[in-house]
Amino acid sequence: MLQGHQTWVFASKPVIISSAAIGGPFEAQGNLAKDFDLLHDDLWLGQDSYEQAEKKFLEQACETAIKKAGMKKEDIQFYFSGDLINQIIPSSFSARTLAVPFLGIYGACSSAIEGLSLAALLVDSQFAQNALVGTSSHNAAAEKQYRYPTEYGAQKPPTAQWTVTGAGAAVVARQGEGPRVVASTIGRVIDMGLSDPFNLGAAMAPAAVDTMEAHFRDLGLPASHYDLIATGDLSRVGHRIAGDLLTKHGVTIPTEKLTDCGILMYKENQPAFAGGSGCACVATATFGHLLNRMRKGELNRILVIGTGALLSPMSYQQKESIPCIAHAVALEM
Repeated sequence: MLQGHQTWVFASKPVIISSAAIGGPFEAQGNLAKDFDLLHDDLWLGQDSYEQAEKKFLEQACETAIKKAGMKKEDIQFYFSGDLINQIIPSSFSARTLAVPFLGIYGACSSAIEGLSLAALLVDSQFAQNALVGTSSHNAAAEKQYRYPTEYGAQKPPTAQWTVTGAGAAVVARQGEGPRVVASTIGRVIDMGLSDPFNLGAAMAPAAVDTMEAHFRDLGLPASHYDLIATGDLSRVGHRIAGDLLTKHGVTIPTEKLTDCGILMYKENQPAFAGGSGCACVATATFGHLLNRMRKGELNRILVIGTGALLSPMSYQQKESIPCIAHAVALEM
């Protein structure tokens, strides 16, 4: 049911019965390496292009999640997926391989949480017994589309982020064992007038804060209700801004309880600039690291806020500012 203005509360608490995270060579050197199901040492995966490699990452994540659920792809009723590449082709082409009913979505780097929210809504409303959620990103493919091909060796400012190469997927079902999706808060588009594609953390931070405040307001919950609150890919710059905005708005979250998947992803000595980003950032950190911690009993209730910058190369070239979105899901074990 709808509670407040923006939050869905799921009466049946759909279950994430399985999840998978696939990563690339840079992720294999990071903090969360042990939480990936499979790590590759090759950005190409034997393909002819980075975009085709990204499709393979996504296919592997979906296949792994389905296998871990003890299912076959024919058992999946609906598939939600989106990514950063033009016309979400990795998602669409992976759906071609899976051959199951497909709903393509686009929330930029918030796509995993948008997809998880929609999958939970479908299952909770009894229009499906299960649904698969997946998303992906590839460092070289995203750089080529949004910034400069990596071969150019263009210099970047410290506010830039490193797009995660990999994919995450999860199977949501009406019954089973695992973390449950309790509620989802659907975000509004927030645009504070920033236009620098090398400082997306700052652009997305206000959207993340707006969605967090809406979640707490709609459900009448204090931030202390959660063991951990994780934003998607604000990284160090956006994370600091979000913390300052929350304090300014009177929302108190202890430092140890507020984190960001882009900060968690890489080690301090990795040249990731401000931290991780991309659709696979929140997807692999959540469907790998965070859900593993819940399954181990380290976390009972978490709130994950997927953040997305809704720009395109065309909008940037036409001097548009960057509209941003954030969606939140509340999970409990």
